[in-house]
Amino acid sequence: MNNPKEKVNRLGIMGGTFDPIHYGHLVAAEMARAEFKLSKVLFIPTGTPPHKDRKDISAAEMRYEMVKLAIQDNPAFDISRVEIEREGPSYTVETLRVLRRDWPEHELYFITGSDALLEIFSWREAEEIFRLIQYIGAARPGFDASDFFLKVQHEHPETQGKIHYLEVPALAISSTDIRARVRRREPIRYLLPETVRLYLEQHRLYADS
Repeated sequence: MNNPKEKVNRLGIMGGTFDPIHYGHLVAAEMARAEFKLSKVLFIPTGTPPHKDRKDISAAEMRYEMVKLAIQDNPAFDISRVEIEREGPSYTVETLRVLRRDWPEHELYFITGSDALLEIFSWREAEEIFRLIQYIGAARPGFDASDFFLKVQHEHPETQGKIHYLEVPALAISSTDIRARVRRREPIRYLLPETVRLYLEQHRLYADS
């Protein structure tokens, strides 16, 4: 007899400032899609990030355009304007409620770096977030996942069975490092899609920071 759960579609959610998007984001999304049998991964550029201290975050429309350029050749990837069109800070719980309404038959899998997991518990309505989603914590090789995830589940038992680990080699790449490299006029080719690199060059993003 077939497991009815197998018929439930799964939607991956990849949120972030994407300033800029790079291969670490893309590899994590694609590996999560394959490993967890996600029917689609939806990239959601943040509008006004409530947890970011940076005052020089690139315009939302520019970050949205970079994501569009980066994912255009993958039919399993899509993009949403839900956060950049919302006024005020972009709270994840509000986005998840919209997605739950729009994708009622799907299980929601939230993909982000495992090092960001502890931050989630300081987010608005954190318990509600874990009620709405499964969490995929993507980590770079060598990260001590077992102790880390056991600690999280011990301190936050409500997450039991809702947190999954995914090892992603490309996560050594970071947006922070790319911005710094641009400012120092160091090469960034092969750290992010060429379409995005050319967009940065065309608009002189980060070069004048």
